[in-house]
Order: sequence, then structure tokens, then C-alpha cells
Amino acid sequence: MSHRLHPRASSLFPSPPQLPALLLLFLVLALLLCSSAFASDGPTLIYRKIFKGSSPEFTEIKLDNKGQATCDIRSLNDAPDPTAFEVSPPLVQKLFDLAAQLNRFNGAELDVKRRIANLGQKTFRYEGPEGNYEATFNYTTNTAASQLHQLFEGLARQQDHLSNLKRRLRFDRLGVNEALIQFEADLNRRMIPEPEALLPVLEQVAADTRIVEIARTRARALVERIRRAR
Repeated sequence: MSHRLHPRASSLFPSPPQLPALLLLFLVLALLLCSSAFASDGPTLIYRKIFKGSSPEFTEIKLDNKGQATCDIRSLNDAPDPTAFEVSPPLVQKLFDLAAQLNRFNGAELDVKRRIANLGQKTFRYEGPEGNYEATFNYTTNTAASQLHQLFEGLARQQDHLSNLKRRLRFDRLGVNEALIQFEADLNRRMIPEPEALLPVLEQVAADTRIVEIARTRARALVERIRRAR
């Protein structure tokens, strides 16, 4: 016995002559999506520090020229766990300008030619249309490289303070004041490139009645200080 599909059901399936046209349409859409993805790709700077036995042992920041960044701070045995954040256009410009001064690390010899203590292996890497280049060093006297290193280390400390405050707020409210003191110490030493990135969590501390008053008072003072400096 033969069975015939209901007319409405058969209309759901394209007839053979329609298949090539559908395949062509899907191919065109795929090519458009790929081309737009490639068009949005820009150069990326990567800073990585590996210092076995220290805390932390591994630090890595990836930053594109749009200011989109990730920060991964952990022990070497831990799985990668990067956190996304944003960097302001002026700081992005400064970081990429410093990389340009170093010829985007193409052929850059940054390490000093003498024996000194192990300060951790630092790597600058550039990935972009000009090519992929990197330079590794323990210690450098190059002015542009030192500034770039200091800024990336500052961003790492900034994100570490942010993560620490969020963690204390969630799991250790009595430890919030200690976290604020640590952040304020780095702020006093001008080691935080963009302290305004911590304003939301500082405002959260200031407004949370479950936090001890000394911590809330310190958070309010830090908020006021950062806002005045902007």
C-alpha cells in the first residue's frame, strides 16, 4: 500500500530543484559572517609572567586595540580562568604606542646581558596583520619596555584587587576592610592605572549595612578620592 504525504506536510520539505539554491544561500551567508568576523579582528597585545613558587605563579593579560581585555591570575597547576574587563582608550593607545616603540617586539632584545636574580619570566607578544612577534626577559633596562611592564603589572594588580574585594563581599565580609587597606596601599604608590574600575564595588561596600562601619567609611573615602582625581 502506498502512502502519500499530506499537501501541507510535503510543503515543508524542499523539492530537489530547490536544494542547490538553498545551499548557495547558506554558503553566501557563511562567507559574509566569516568576512565580518575577520574585519573586526584587530591587533592584540599579550603580557605573560611566569614565576614558579611565587604568588601568583602565572599572570596573563590579553588586550585588543578596542580595549577589550582578559586577565588570568593563578597558580601554574590551576586551569586557565580568564576574566574579561575593559581598558580606557587613552591607556590602550599608550600601551600600543609603547609596543610600537619596541617595533612590536620584532627582534627586540630586552633582557640585560648579566646574571641577576630570577625575577620571573616576562613575555610581551604582539599579534596583528604585520605578523606575530614576542620578546621574553627576566629584567630589562629598556625605558619603553619598563613602562609597558609597569602598566601591565598595574592592570594585573588592579584586577586582582577587584576580584579580592568581590570575593570578600561574598564569602568574608569581615575581611573587606583588610582588602580595602591593601588596595589603598597600592593606590598610594600609584600602582593602579585605572582605579575608577573599582568604583562599582567600592560603592557596593559603602552601601552594604552588613559590612562593618570602618570598612564602609574607608570605601566612601576611596570613592570620593577616585572621583576627585578623574
